[in-house]
Amino acid sequence: MAFFTAAPGPAGELLHPLPEARASWSDGAQLRGMATSGALARAAERAAGTGAFRPARWTVDLLRPAAFAPSAVRTEVVRRGRRLCLVEATLWQGETLVGKGSGLFLAAGSPAVGSVWAPAGHPAPPPPDVAPATEEPRVFHSEGVGWTGSPEPHQNASRKTIWVFPQDIVRGERPTPFQHAATAADLVNLVTNWGDAGLEFINADLTLTLGRVPASDLQLGLAADHRVEHDGVAVTTATVFDREGPLGTVSGTALLAAAPVDPRRVGAPGSLPAVP
Repeated sequence: MAFFTAAPGPAGELLHPLPEARASWSDGAQLRGMATSGALARAAERAAGTGAFRPARWTVDLLRPAAFAPSAVRTEVVRRGRRLCLVEATLWQGETLVGKGSGLFLAAGSPAVGSVWAPAGHPAPPPPDVAPATEEPRVFHSEGVGWTGSPEPHQNASRKTIWVFPQDIVRGERPTPFQHAATAADLVNLVTNWGDAGLEFINADLTLTLGRVPASDLQLGLAADHRVEHDGVAVTTATVFDREGPLGTVSGTALLAAAPVDPRRVGAPGSLPAVP
């Protein structure tokens, strides 16, 4: 399972979307936010390089609905210093700018010597034997239901957690821990805005902060932490964690959509149109 294939284009690499990149919105005519964030993060991380820097903050603005069409990413290193690297990435479809990402990469140092308050508890991952029951590489939890491989029991108003298994951004490339976290971060909308009427909100942005990257197995979870909704605008935050414990947060701003999506249908066979 992958979101894109990569091929040479007139001005560099061109990403061709695969069926997994289709959004449930607009009858499958749009790219998923996961695909957009993942493509941008892949390019930004490559621009930052693999030296001493590690990802600390990743912000994506979904500027307009991205069509299910070939896309190109452009990057610019805004600042590279001894302890900080700031990279901006933009996603283009032809001459139309559809999304942009900003990545802050920091150089790690020595651990602090003092003690500071931190939450005592943290979200619990699913049992290792819970496996996805759909084509989507994720399992689901809501309070009062517990962990299941299927989304079917979770159309409710309870607090939710999602556990996400890795999938390729570009076919044949295993994502890095940062790339997977940046891809999964778009699910903040699902884990915080899915209620008893379905998913009624669509992401306008996301901001991922990381104290560390996910463990090498790349599995990670998002647990709903905070939500405010007023007049069709929702602002939300989720904890990002793996089997070793919390690793960061993701927050999102979302707008009320024209019609809700039923997350129980996503990933089911035949739920979206095929690639033309």
